[in-house]
Amino acid sequence: MTVPAHLTGVDAETADRVGALLRGVTGRLGVAFSGGVDSSVLLALAARELGTARVTAILGVSPSLAAEERAAAHKVAARIGTEVVEVSTFEGDLPAYRANGPDRCYHCKNELFTRISADVAAAHGVTAVAYGENADDVLRPDRPGGRAASEHQVLRPLADAGLAKATVRRLAAALGLPSADKPAAPCLASRIPHFTEVTPDRLGQVEQAEQALHTLGFRDCRVRHHGDTARIEVPVADIARLAGEAREDVLRAVRAAGFRTVAVDLAGIQSGAFTLPLVEVGARRGVRHD
Repeated sequence: MTVPAHLTGVDAETADRVGALLRGVTGRLGVAFSGGVDSSVLLALAARELGTARVTAILGVSPSLAAEERAAAHKVAARIGTEVVEVSTFEGDLPAYRANGPDRCYHCKNELFTRISADVAAAHGVTAVAYGENADDVLRPDRPGGRAASEHQVLRPLADAGLAKATVRRLAAALGLPSADKPAAPCLASRIPHFTEVTPDRLGQVEQAEQALHTLGFRDCRVRHHGDTARIEVPVADIARLAGEAREDVLRAVRAAGFRTVAVDLAGIQSGAFTLPLVEVGARRGVRHD
């Protein structure tokens, strides 16, 4: 393992709780891996417990994964010292995924876990699969991917060990992972309003616009796709620069991605901006989206 494997104090105790949940794995563990902080910490702790030779990072690749994120994931896995296996996923072929209801993430995760079982497990000797759900995710009503994990008997050791997001980030820093302070980067499909079809063209517009904003120094951002209008979310502290000194560059870059109108959301970055309002209304009506 090329990241620091020696942890002390509470970090060592926390890592050991996760490791204890993985000791029963025989053979090789596949970690559903995105390069984000949760799956990176899980990959590192699995390598710490089982050894890098018994852990494989499995990266799902489709139009909903930005090229920047794909490259960053490989760098994190190289830092940890595990191999990466890319598996092509075809959620875009599924009508239920393209329909983009609040359960879209279920269909995406179900496709990933199905492909891992069909295309990766036997070929790479993977006998168990884990993914990076944390204890905070369990409490959120907008995470239907958890149902797919349960159906495929995928392990969730971070959540089962009680690790909240803040703890995961602290461990990432202690382990020296480059993703320790990486902003959350949900899949590109999350930028498209529910019940608006997910298409490669729309995903491509979002990716191009967000990559341009990253180049302009806005590392934590979302470009929400509203037809001809792009609604930009950045942390509140960055709004003044976005709408001020960077305004012309932002306007030019986002329009180049195919948007006619560019708006700034004064509420800032909003996790679950499209899904949470729907699931909250559904909960009041007794409708489930998991």
